[in-house]
Amino acid sequence: MTVLRSFIFNIGFFIGTFVLTIIFLPVLLWDRDILPRCGRVWAYLVRVWLGVTVGIRVEVRGEVPTGPCLIAAKHQSAWETIELLHLLPDACFVLKKELTWIPIFGWYIYRNRQIVIDRSAGIGALKHMVVATQIALEAGRQIVVFPQGTRVKPDAKRAYQSGIGSLYKHLSVTVIPVALNSGLFWGRNKFLKYPGTIVIEFLSPMPENLEPRAFVKKLSATIEEASSRLVAEGRQNTKVCSTKAKGVERN
Repeated sequence: MTVLRSFIFNIGFFIGTFVLTIIFLPVLLWDRDILPRCGRVWAYLVRVWLGVTVGIRVEVRGEVPTGPCLIAAKHQSAWETIELLHLLPDACFVLKKELTWIPIFGWYIYRNRQIVIDRSAGIGALKHMVVATQIALEAGRQIVVFPQGTRVKPDAKRAYQSGIGSLYKHLSVTVIPVALNSGLFWGRNKFLKYPGTIVIEFLSPMPENLEPRAFVKKLSATIEEASSRLVAEGRQNTKVCSTKAKGVERN
């Protein structure tokens, strides 16, 4: 059943995304302010489709920011890149340049003024990220950064990159850590999706005036501890649901 449900979801996801991408093309010629609304529509439909086909529900904890801030999020899955588009008023992602090479999708990235980083540019990439982030913050946007730089499986370890420390050092901005357990249900590069409740939690803002290395260390500990808690909770709830389902079948 999991294979069939995942197949139905994936087919609908890719076809639906392609269709909406074509439908929204004229928006690229209009004011950029319309694009976040299009993104939220797409992300909302993905959330609904995921629930209908796979049985994945979403629980949001904490206070979702609405003003300019820096979102430092755990990255376990493609799910959070979609869900944050739905939750935030005007999300601006820091992302790698290679994503702009995707046909049509790359047009949306540039038109929506996402922060594109050429990782081969070295220190120049860092300077560009700081300047572009400052401009986006002045426009009232929520900047989304994945401090580990890539998707990391639940329980796997990967160091937090220094770039987030540079943003913290050079910009007077509220930094909000985000923990989640999405990797349990929508794994990295995985075809199968599993039923359950994905929890995304907006944690308390990070303290100000820390030394950059101390900030990165504290940020890492905060996000990892909270994400581990959510992963353990997700596994326990899934185990309980599975046990109840087996009991119903026996009866």
